[in-house]
This record gives sequence, C-alpha cells and structure tokens, in this order.
Amino acid sequence: MTPGESTSVFGISVAAVTVLVVSGTGTGVGKTVVTAAVAALAADAGQRVAVLKPAQTGVAPGEPGDLAEVRRLSGDVTTCELRRYPDPLSPEAAARRSGLPEVTPADAAAAAARLHENHDLVLVEGAGGLLVRFDATGGTLADVAWALGAPVVVVAEAGLGTLNATALTAEVATSRGLDVLGVVIGAWPSEPDLAARCNTADLPVAAAAPLLGALPEGLTSASRPEFLDEARRGLAPWLGGTFDPDRFARAAAATGT
Repeated sequence: MTPGESTSVFGISVAAVTVLVVSGTGTGVGKTVVTAAVAALAADAGQRVAVLKPAQTGVAPGEPGDLAEVRRLSGDVTTCELRRYPDPLSPEAAARRSGLPEVTPADAAAAAARLHENHDLVLVEGAGGLLVRFDATGGTLADVAWALGAPVVVVAEAGLGTLNATALTAEVATSRGLDVLGVVIGAWPSEPDLAARCNTADLPVAAAAPLLGALPEGLTSASRPEFLDEARRGLAPWLGGTFDPDRFARAAAATGT
C-alpha cells in the first residue's frame, strides 16, 4: 500500500496525508535513513516525492548533508534545504554562533507548502527531536507540523532508554494537537539484546501508536536496489512496505529463547 491509497491509521485517512513530518526521539536514531526509505518506496510506486530539511547542522558549505544521503539511497526525489550551519548544535544555537539567519517554523511550513504544489508526498525531516529549537522565539518542529496540519512519524532507537524518550515525544506531540501515526525503529541491531527484543512490543504502548517498521542497522552502506528491498521489508504497508509488526515481535522474542 502506498501513501496515495486509502486506509486509515488511528482514524486518519492515508489518502489525505500528503505531507508527513519525520521526527526522531533524539539525534543519531536513524531519522535520515527512515526518511529515505519512505521516499524510496513512494517514488518506486510512482509518487512525486519531495524531502525538505529545514535546517542542516554540523555540515560545512559544500559538504554532503542528510539530503545527499537521501538522494543517494532513494533516487529521483526532489530535495530542499533551507539553512545550513557548520556547528553540530541545535539550529537555534548553531545560527546564533554562526551569525547566519535563523530558520523559523513559518519558513519551513511555507517551503513545504510550495513543494506540495508539485509533489504527491512531501517529507519534512527534523533536526534531532520534536522540541529542538529552530529560532530564538522557541519555534520547533512541532510548530512546523502544527502549521501544516501534518501527522508525525516518530523514529526511535531499539534498546534501553528508548521507551521513555518515545513516550515523552508522543505525549508532547499529542498535547500540542498533533497526530502521531506510528513509530519506526531506525536501526535494528543484527544481534538484539533483551531490551531491544522486549521493546518491539513495548514501543507501540509507549507511543500510543503502531509500530510502523524496523530498519536494519548499517543501511547507509547499501546499494540503491538493496536499500529499496530493505525498505520494503522494514516498513509497514501504510508506508509502502510489507513489514508485519506482530510477526516481527514474535521473531525478535524467539531470538532470545
């Protein structure tokens, strides 16, 4: 099933979702890989896909950033980066240190709306977590999602500590009137420990939303065809794949017996 087909997640019509916000529970959780996987499957299904990165931090001018990785992995998709800051900090702190203009939630929402005019699916990838500050007034990715009326997919870690971070992210999103469609494990380990195995069942409870996928670690080194195959196996039908959360949880539990 692709984003253009009709189904629902927690009462939300998938056919109506043409802008999707991808937020991590923190940094380094696999957010860019998940964004690229969703983009790759949608593009493979014939969708016109755009990926927006409002703020890229920790990357110097001319160096490849997250969107270069998205293009390498997912192929022919439109990408748009609004601001780039060299320091590996929050967008607000990085802008302040560099003296460069801030990116505001209004900037990001307007860019997403423009991309939406010519694309079937627009993915907005945040920087770190949902409440990382974009500007001095405290604007965040949550404000971007709210301005767009866009649902959120939460990308989480597999192991110990992820339940609290996921629950906090989902609770904040819900308190701000946002729809959390589900959670995706951004990097499933090849040898999951006890916490990771248990979290396959506990993450949906923490997020109060379904487990929409689990992508294997190390996907950044995959070729494009390999990446597409792994994306299809690792993402749920709503996102264009074949991932079955119940089957995955049973298989994960069996590895510890």
